[in-house]
Parts: sequence; structure tokens; C-alpha cells
Amino acid sequence: VQLQASGGGLVEVGGSLRLSCVASGRSISADPMHWYRQAPGKTREFVAAVSAGSTTNYADSVKGRFIVSRDNAKNTVYLLMNSLKPEDTAVYYCNTGDYNDYGLVLREYWGPGTQVTVSS
Repeated sequence: VQLQASGGGLVEVGGSLRLSCVASGRSISADPMHWYRQAPGKTREFVAAVSAGSTTNYADSVKGRFIVSRDNAKNTVYLLMNSLKPEDTAVYYCNTGDYNDYGLVLREYWGPGTQVTVSS
């Protein structure tokens, strides 16, 4: 599966952006989908996840500000980011994988990422 994230850009503090991640190569309707981010000089960190059944999970740092969703008909996952802060500046990546029957990941797939810059 190939993943392509888009929607990043430059935004002021308190602003909003919506990221999209379009998958190709197979349907992602049965796959959990994740968003990660990596700021300069830092390790990649988890941001949000949406299960195949649309259950969501968020990092504490974005809880209440970000909303992850999916549109299986469009094979797309979204990340709506509100009340953006300078510390949200990072490259944002979408991620999924091949999982076994126990939910263990066998292989991961990453898109190339999209830059989000929040100016103060």
C-alpha cells in the first residue's frame, strides 16, 4: 500500500489545518491508520490513530485539539488540527501496516510526510 499525506503548510498560532492521507494499492477499510510527527532534532512520535471501526486514540499533547477520521469510500484518513501551537511544528506522517490475527504488526507502511509550521 502507498500512502500520500498532504495539507500541510504555514499557519499562525491558534489556527487550523486539515491533513489528508490517501492510500492506494489496496483498500484500507480494515486497517488501523495512524498519524505520527517528527519535529527537528526529535524522534518521531505518535499523534493519533483511528481503528477500522473508527475508534480513535490521541497523544495527550493533542487531545481535545486534533480530530482523526476516515472515509473508507475515498480510501482516505484525515487529521483536523485546531488551536495549533508552535510545538505542533513538525513533519506529519501517516502510517498503517500488515497485521496478524493477534494485532501484531508484520510490516509497516509510511507516506513521505507533509510539513506543518506554526508561527508565533
